[in-house]
Amino acid sequence: MTPNARLRPFLPRLALAFLSALILWLCGSPSYAAVDVDINQGNIQPVPVAIPDFSGADAKAQKTGADIAKVISGNLESSGYFKPLSAAVFPENSIDINVLPKFADWKAVSTQYLINGQVSQDADGRLRVDFRLWSIFNEKQLLGLQFTATPDNWRRIAHKISDEVYRQLTGEAGYFDTRIVFVADTGGRTKHVSRLAIMDQDGANPSYLTDGAFIAMSPRFSSDTQEITYAALRPDSVRIYLFNIETGRQEVVSQGGGMMFAPRFSPDGSRVAYSMEHNGNVDIYVKDLRSGQVRRLTTDPAIDTSPSFSPDSAQITFNSDRGGSPQIYVMSADGTNVHRISFGAGRYTTPVWSPKGDLIAFTKQIGGQFHICVMKPDGTGERILTTSYLDEGPTWAPNGRVIMFSREERGGPPHLWTVDVTGRIERRTPYAGPATDPAWSPPLK
Repeated sequence: MTPNARLRPFLPRLALAFLSALILWLCGSPSYAAVDVDINQGNIQPVPVAIPDFSGADAKAQKTGADIAKVISGNLESSGYFKPLSAAVFPENSIDINVLPKFADWKAVSTQYLINGQVSQDADGRLRVDFRLWSIFNEKQLLGLQFTATPDNWRRIAHKISDEVYRQLTGEAGYFDTRIVFVADTGGRTKHVSRLAIMDQDGANPSYLTDGAFIAMSPRFSSDTQEITYAALRPDSVRIYLFNIETGRQEVVSQGGGMMFAPRFSPDGSRVAYSMEHNGNVDIYVKDLRSGQVRRLTTDPAIDTSPSFSPDSAQITFNSDRGGSPQIYVMSADGTNVHRISFGAGRYTTPVWSPKGDLIAFTKQIGGQFHICVMKPDGTGERILTTSYLDEGPTWAPNGRVIMFSREERGGPPHLWTVDVTGRIERRTPYAGPATDPAWSPPLK
């Protein structure tokens, strides 16, 4: 990363700068902290962590420091693995980052980790945030970092700190410095308006990307987080578009043929796979965005849809009713070697490959209920993670640990929810409005 690089929340190509980074491992073992916060254990007990307001030399810096601590606390709590303590039990509230905490006092309130920091302003007006992560039990610093950004980007600093703490304590990559693109529905059933929207993963900074003149469907991020693809239902057509978030420029992916829907980028962003109806038949196609070449991958008379690439781009999973009901299939990326991997009761739809490559998430309908489920790419190990009146449309966090989906209770509007891969940590996202079709971005740059 380039020192002093500028950071803007909706311009993902601009990187956040690390001015200094110091990582101190306990007992000389990089895996030590992950033993304390075991995210794969059967019964998850959130780990107590204290996050006092970050200090500052003046009222403005103190306000920013309090805001940053609040965002970090919200991020870690939302993961389900951490339990931020109430400030009412803190033995000290203003902690100089250059002075050792009073470990005995923090042990007395049963916290295991302490995160403290300091906010200041450089001579050029940029915001500087230093923070420390302490192991209270071992009375040692685990992590010390410093970030700089323009003052209006304090939230991204908070997300970056959250990612670093999560990584240090769990051994897994963080997912907090990311965004969600989704379909926002307003107006109810009588004056329904469907627009593309985008927000931070914690529900902050929501904004619309389209004006509601058409029905937007199934948005998906590219690998560089700058571009999305989506389907637009207009009175005369259903077409797939590319949308540049930075410039607002849009272009049609492919002309001709019938309705086009369910688009998704390849992992490197060079291709878009999608479904297209032609002469009453729905098949999967892929377009090379560099050459413009379009290739048909399936030729079965059934409905083939919802393609999703494997992380190495070698395979594609999709759902098809060629066996009599919607089931999940996997094929090579060139359309060969098609084989079915789901064989349970019910309807299997909307498969999406995990960024790790180890699982495929999907929607399952059986017995009048909907579920978000996962299985291995060979079809083994199927597990139900959620159950409700209508759960659908899973999307993976970039670390492959959390899935977001839309949930509609009987008679109510749809909202966005998350569940971890164990199925034990299920939460509604803070975004209050009706929403469907979420898509999680890769980590911002």
